Parts: sequence; C-alpha cells; structure tokens
Amino acid sequence: MARMLVQSSLMSEADAAALQEKAQALKISFLATTLAQKKIASRDIAQTAAEAFGFPFFDLDALEQDSLPAKTIDIKLMQSHRVLLLQQKSNMAYIAISDPTNLHALDTIQFQMGATLFPVVVEDDKLGKWIDKIVESKDTTMASLNAGSDEFDLGLDEAGEEQELEATQEVDDAPVVKFLQKVLMDAINMGASDLHFEPYEKFYRIRYRVDGVLRDVSQPPLAIKEKLASRIKVISNLDISEKRIPQDGRMKLIISKSRAIDFRVSTLPLIHGEKIVMRILDPTSATLGIEALGYEPEQKESLLKAIHRPYGLVLVTGPTGSGKTVSLYTCLNMLNDPAVNISTAEDPAEIPLAGINQVNVNDKQGLTFAAALKSFLRQDPDIIMIGEIRDLETADMAIKAASTGHMVLSTLHTNDAPTTLSRLLNMGVAPFNIASAVTLITAQRLARRLCKHCKVPLSVPKEALLKVGFTETSLAGDWQLYGPKEGGCEHCNNGYKGRVGIYQVMPVTEAIAHIIMTNGNAMDIAAQAKREGVKDLRESGLLKVKQGLTSIEEVEAVTNE
Repeated sequence: MARMLVQSSLMSEADAAALQEKAQALKISFLATTLAQKKIASRDIAQTAAEAFGFPFFDLDALEQDSLPAKTIDIKLMQSHRVLLLQQKSNMAYIAISDPTNLHALDTIQFQMGATLFPVVVEDDKLGKWIDKIVESKDTTMASLNAGSDEFDLGLDEAGEEQELEATQEVDDAPVVKFLQKVLMDAINMGASDLHFEPYEKFYRIRYRVDGVLRDVSQPPLAIKEKLASRIKVISNLDISEKRIPQDGRMKLIISKSRAIDFRVSTLPLIHGEKIVMRILDPTSATLGIEALGYEPEQKESLLKAIHRPYGLVLVTGPTGSGKTVSLYTCLNMLNDPAVNISTAEDPAEIPLAGINQVNVNDKQGLTFAAALKSFLRQDPDIIMIGEIRDLETADMAIKAASTGHMVLSTLHTNDAPTTLSRLLNMGVAPFNIASAVTLITAQRLARRLCKHCKVPLSVPKEALLKVGFTETSLAGDWQLYGPKEGGCEHCNNGYKGRVGIYQVMPVTEAIAHIIMTNGNAMDIAAQAKREGVKDLRESGLLKVKQGLTSIEEVEAVTNE
C-alpha cells in the first residue's frame, strides 16, 4: 500500500517510511495510520488502490440499504476486518473492502461464506458508516423499540391472563417484549398475513408474508431466539418447557379500546431451534363485503342466489392461502340474522363472529368435523358451515344436512369447480346425492393487485396475448394493458399493493346434474359449464387484466394450468 501511494505521488518516500514504522509500532494497518493523518483524502486512496490491484472502485453513496442481501457476514468479522457484503449470486460474493492488501481478511471471509469473493474497493470512512448502520440494525438493541410501545399491549383471554402474569412478571420490561410488540405492529401496518420466526445455525431470521410473498424484514441477534420463542409461547398459552413436538395456540394484540387483532400460533421443532409461524386473523377482513372480494356481477349474483336458498350445499375450493376462509366468513356475515341459527365447525375458528355458534374441532378428543356436524343437526340449525370436507363420513353428513332442509357451506381442496364434483365421487359419495344436494361451487385464487399510484401502461403484441388465453373477441374494444413499475413506489411493494380474487363460480344446473348422474367426468362437466357461460379461472383472471387490476404475469402464476 505504501509503495502504491508513493508511485501515485500521493506521499513522499520519507512520509511512507515513517507511517510504516508507526503502523508496526501501534500494530494497526498502514491504511488506518495513513487515514488518521487526514492528509490524503479517503477517496484518493481508494481509487489508487483499485487501480493498482485491478479491482473496481465503488462509491457507497450510491448504495441503498434495501438492496443489501438479508443474510450478511458475521457481525464480528465485519467489524474486525472492515468488510461489507454487497451482493451474493449463487457461489459468487461481491465484497466491499477499503484495504485490498488485507489478504487475511479476504481469506477468512471466503472460508466463512464458502463462496468465491469478488472484492470491490470503497472509501474507508463511508465503509465504516455502513458497517455501523448494519450493526445497529442487526443488533436491534432496544431503546428505539420503546418508542410508542405504550400505545398497545399484548392481551390474553381471561383463562390465560393469570398464567401470563405469573410467568412474565420478572421480564415484562425486558427488551425482547418491546421487540416482539414492534415486530407484530410492523406486520399489521404492512398488511402481512403471516409472520415467520426462523432459527438457523448462524443467524435468526424474521419474515413477513405480504400480498402472498415472503419478505425478509429483520435478522435479530441469534442469542434472543430462545427468549423470543418462550415469550410467544407464554402469551399463546403453550407449554414453554416442551420443545420436541409441534404446538398450536392463539394470542391477541390489543391495539386500542376498539380494535384487537388475534394471532394463530404454530411452533415446529427444527434442528437449530423452534420455528414459529403466526397467522394474523383480522376481524375486519370478514366484514369487507362481497363487493370488495372481486366477484364479477354475474358471479356475485349466482353466489348470492345460492346462499340465500333455504337448503343446499355450497362449496368453496382452492389451495391453502387462496382466501377461502374470508369468502365463507363474508357469506356468513351476510346471512347472520337474529331470525336464523348458524353453527360452524372449524380447525380452528379463525375470526370470532357475534351471533354465530363457532366450534373448534379436536380430533384427539373425538370432536371431528363429522361429530360436530352430527351434533349440529340436534341443535335446530338453519345454516351450517364446515371448515373442510376431508373424508367420506363428513361428506355424507354434509350432503344429508343439505338434503334435509339446511344450508351448508364448506371447502374442499381441488383445482377448479368441475374437479370438485369428481373429488366427491372419488371419496365415495353417491352420484344421486351430489346431484341433488350441491347447488353451487366456487373455485378461487388470489392475485396481487397492481398499485394504482405507479402501474405503467404496456404494449404487448397481439400474438403474445392470444398465447396466454385472450380470444379475438376479448381483445376487441378500447382498453389498456398495465404492468408493475420496477421497484414500485412509496405506496407499494415492487409495483403491487393488496390482492384481488379470481373466481370460477359454477351453479349445478340440471344439465350438469345429469352429467353427474350418468357418471360423466370433470372434462364433461367443464365443457357443459363453458357452454352455460361459466368463466374458468384463467378467463376470470384475464378479465381482471383488462380491468387494469392485475398483471398478466400474476394471472399466469396463480392460474397455471
């Protein structure tokens, strides 16, 4: 380094020799000694070093914290060797370093990461500021987390309150409590549906699922993983001493006198600790109204007609996380009236609804969906909701209830509406019972909604649009195709904000019932539904594209057939 600066006429040979001796005496690097003199600008040193060693020079002023990878170098190594991970792609890591002569640092980092290093030379003073910023955010030490924490509190049901107070009276003011409260509030403010607390060998990670996509939000110190898990388990009424088997519980976050958010908590033992996933159960999602869910006018009309019938079976299908529960709760909310008796069996009951009798099934205790349904029929019900039809016994009971003067709502895990009827046949339900009891099936998916503030108009060739499923007829007319803005804006996440439902709503008409009775397959049912004007999921999704609500990429992703 000294020879390099002399050759570049940034210092004399005598000054270089003097600084070299001083560095050896103080047992610090020559670069640190030179910078301490403040006679040569940090930028001049960095540019000269980059030129001499053939490494690129990078100005850290152009770096944004969001662009840094979530997984970083060990904090102690980062501080002691003054290095910063800028980017990692497969087995290549781009490392910011101010002193490229420090081969020991590069060797240590390469051994720790197991990747090929690509050094980038940066200014030492700016590197120091970035390292301090990263260390501060990773430590998340907790004075900053106290701000505003009095505005909300972690609450429990009455049954768990005494246990919670006894177990936590000594740690109520512990930093981990404030940290957990902030994590939960941030998740709610971002509109997250799930939180993931994940322990690994070298780091601890917290992720939020926002609009269906998981995002890294924090990597707190690995040392707090046990305390954080214990705190969550205590306020969720779980056994904090049991770490070998999965557990399920609930907790409540009291935000204000008028608003409280429930969380469904699940723990899972991993090889490096317990992973905890928390599902946010916001009661306001059940009161959105059917207009906010995204049904087209004719689909909404068919659904409302079916659920307002005095009897019959309405099935909602789709994969996990496709919004089936919200759709069912929305229907129940519309049907909730003092003149009717509504009972639900769920695993578990996610959103409490006043005026509805909700039961949590418990297979271990013998309270299965079928057992709950059998009990409901002795409770003078008008409307019954079964969380999921999993077996023949439950299916038979649901069909029997629908055939004897009750409105039954339930879910099934199938790909679309026509295959739902085939699934019931494969479970062993008699074709006559299906044809006479099932009145409507709706299949659904959730697609990310384009941000209304920054969505950008696109021009796509007609051939490409036809290939994804548009028809000549649907392409006609005056409409504009939109896509997400790269990077998004302050209102959204990478061009998307919120989600919109895509639906296939299929009433079971006489023609479809005839196909079922004559042992027709799902393809026969789908063909008949198409003749009757039922849009499949892809067609419904492309209609949302025409309306400017979502992108072609999203529709292809969620309706991949």
